[in-house]
Amino acid sequence: MSTRITIDPITRIEGHLRIDVEVDQGKVTKAWSSGQMWRGIELILQGRDPRDAWAITQRICGVCTTVHAMTSVRAVENALKLPVPKNAQYIRNIIMAAHAVHDHIVHFYHLAALDWVDIVSALSGDAAGAATLAESLSDYQGNSRVAMQAAKDRLTTFVQTGQLGIYASGYWGHPAMTLPAEANLMAAAHYLQALEVQRKANKIVAILGSKTPHIQNLTVGGVTNSINMDSQSTLTLEKLWAIRTLIDELGDFVHNAMMSDVAAVGALYAPWTAIGAGVMNYLCVPDMPLNEEGTEFALPGGWIPGGDLGAFRQIPSFNDPFFRDGVKESVAHSWYDYAGSDKALHPFDGQTNPNYTDFQDEGKYSWIKAPTFMGERAQVGPLANVLGMAAAGHEPTNRHLTKLLAQASAVAGTEIPLAAVHSTIGRIAARAVRCAVLHETLLAQWTLLMENIGSGDTRTFNRPEFPKEEIRGVGFHEAPRGTLSHWVVIEGGKIKNYQCVVPSTFNAGPRDDQGRPGPYEASLMDTPVADPELPLEVLRTVHSFDPCISCAIHMTDPENRPIVQVKAF
Repeated sequence: MSTRITIDPITRIEGHLRIDVEVDQGKVTKAWSSGQMWRGIELILQGRDPRDAWAITQRICGVCTTVHAMTSVRAVENALKLPVPKNAQYIRNIIMAAHAVHDHIVHFYHLAALDWVDIVSALSGDAAGAATLAESLSDYQGNSRVAMQAAKDRLTTFVQTGQLGIYASGYWGHPAMTLPAEANLMAAAHYLQALEVQRKANKIVAILGSKTPHIQNLTVGGVTNSINMDSQSTLTLEKLWAIRTLIDELGDFVHNAMMSDVAAVGALYAPWTAIGAGVMNYLCVPDMPLNEEGTEFALPGGWIPGGDLGAFRQIPSFNDPFFRDGVKESVAHSWYDYAGSDKALHPFDGQTNPNYTDFQDEGKYSWIKAPTFMGERAQVGPLANVLGMAAAGHEPTNRHLTKLLAQASAVAGTEIPLAAVHSTIGRIAARAVRCAVLHETLLAQWTLLMENIGSGDTRTFNRPEFPKEEIRGVGFHEAPRGTLSHWVVIEGGKIKNYQCVVPSTFNAGPRDDQGRPGPYEASLMDTPVADPELPLEVLRTVHSFDPCISCAIHMTDPENRPIVQVKAF
């Protein structure tokens, strides 16, 4: 007899996500992924000036702010065929790389790790043993016995207050929590250190973007950062060297703590390399443009059908028809209607017509649409991105991927093959690899900016001019959670249609018009569940995607009543 489990809401994510699973004989046999809010940002944008879209779309989310802003200006620039000065590209790239490094550190340590690391067990760990384990993995400066004891004392004091805060609802002592006490203490110590480290990445975003979240320096045609080394009110050498210092400070943690922690956790949870693969069609896009036209990139992207890296097809530019023509969205199981047809629509023709019907197992059950690429369900995110870059022969990606697999194999005492990354734990491992690659990219983009300024080029903006006739454009970005695209139709200098196809729409979407499950749903199939009352295993796989449901959906009230009130005391 099957058991129905409903987890609503999923916590340690952004937004409101409901997951339902049926469990039979200890394994998941069916799953539903349901976004519980409506995203109506596309309707807000209709009739507005395209130059304002980036400021509005970055309010889609309080986490993924920068990525929507960046993708929006790219969509309008693509419609106008507007080149972007190199300095503006490099400044944008630095912001994007720093934002993603921050995001990836936060995801592993503060969102996903608590599914694998038992904080209560860490309290019984031996500080010397934890330091010995940590130092066997890397020479990270925070691995000392003193650092481990300090973390243990801090956790002990915290627990003794009785105010457990973020640790209050963990599944401590769950039979699926199997790390040794010293490994738990090591990871818990780095969790606390990561609270400070992640701030350094965000400072980079704030220096260039004027604030974070919701950066202020973007504009269609470039950035508003004026470059004048003799004026303190512009982007000066002092600010650029402050950014370089922060980049250097991030490196030790990313390369020596995060990579090693993920390798160790992955090795000690080796059975999870056979769980959670799901949809193995992988989509990622190129990013970090190096020229004004957006045809050269520091990071490659493309399409991998069926998990076959040998069948990889590269996406070479912002104007690639393969990507532009390949995306569609279905609403067969979503709380929307398409006027005149039930078939999937291309985003340029996309519609946002809400039609709530309550939760229907076989009907409509989510506010998230169901995207496809080349007619197939696709998984996006760091795993898709790392595999795509590896297939493209990207040297830093292959180097860091090889390093992580070697470290994990050493801890496990047996070789862990590349195929192991097609899994729940593989998605987490890929995020660490991508974080290391992005840190290198961050330094490279800073160097390119400095060299270009040194050549005498200080341009950061090209003025846009809007024709009266209809034009269409798509902007894409390989965001921390995967492929993000904005699609805009402009007529008479105003937005006629706007659609956002975001990573969590691809991954969290419900079944499509052919009944095929989305990546969350497919990845949960056959997941073991030891205790239906404590479905930790389900959370592990869902959290491995790093859901951002506010990006996929939004909330509104047709009566215009306040949805939430915030008071400052």
